[in-house]
Amino acid sequence: MQVRIIDAQAASGLMEPLTALVVKAGEAILAVNRAAMRIDGKQDGSPVTEADLAADRIIADGLAQLAGDVPTLSEERTQLAAPPFQGSFFLIDPLDGTKEFVAGRDEFTVNLALVTDGVPLLGIVSAPALGLLWRGIVGRGAERVAFSGASIGAAEPIHTRKLPTRGEPWVAAVSRSHGDPKSEAFIDNRPNAVRMTCGSAVKFGRIAEGSADIYPRFGPTSEWDVGAGCAVVTAAGGRVTDGKGGELSFGQRSATGFIIPEFIAWGDPQAVGCY
Repeated sequence: MQVRIIDAQAASGLMEPLTALVVKAGEAILAVNRAAMRIDGKQDGSPVTEADLAADRIIADGLAQLAGDVPTLSEERTQLAAPPFQGSFFLIDPLDGTKEFVAGRDEFTVNLALVTDGVPLLGIVSAPALGLLWRGIVGRGAERVAFSGASIGAAEPIHTRKLPTRGEPWVAAVSRSHGDPKSEAFIDNRPNAVRMTCGSAVKFGRIAEGSADIYPRFGPTSEWDVGAGCAVVTAAGGRVTDGKGGELSFGQRSATGFIIPEFIAWGDPQAVGCY
């Protein structure tokens, strides 16, 4: 099969149908009765529910119609992946924050990224229970969109905010379910840091809209947890790096799987390396 490369202009033409697809997947998640649903465990110990699988089916079918010649890598279908991915591919987490979902909380997301040449180009992070999504195309800006059911509202342009001035506190987005000592120490090194606790990829959305300054994660994370948020934050004017300020690469797979060992999402690129 010929390798397809989707650039920013072509990605722009896909944004609206992809947004509708992600919103539809979110509707399927919300339709599941959390009190009665089946919960299974994966080999890595993480939970998977019928909501994860329902959303994944909708996205898989939709992408097959929209761009059937573009490969996909989904958390729920990694056995079908054929890395290394060349050109462009879709990177999907049909339900990010399954633990939040199972616990009855609202901060879970549907994540969809379009990755070209190893770099997330387009990203959509949708929080169905909040009725909010964040989306963007690198080089073309980012937006926040409110929606209700299948009704999608007007897009509001968003941008990350500047590095706090000396004496002002950093606002750090932190995980409710996946804290780690190194990330906590990193935040403690920010003067008067204030923690904003969020579930799932909502943290990337808060960085992109300028509500938070930084989101460090010094623990292994799967690519599908990071790709869409990386594109949205970058499109909004920020940057997502590895723990040392270097670039991230997606779609290669290592001996441990499709893993990002550590990352930091920075609202202000000028803050990179400000330790």
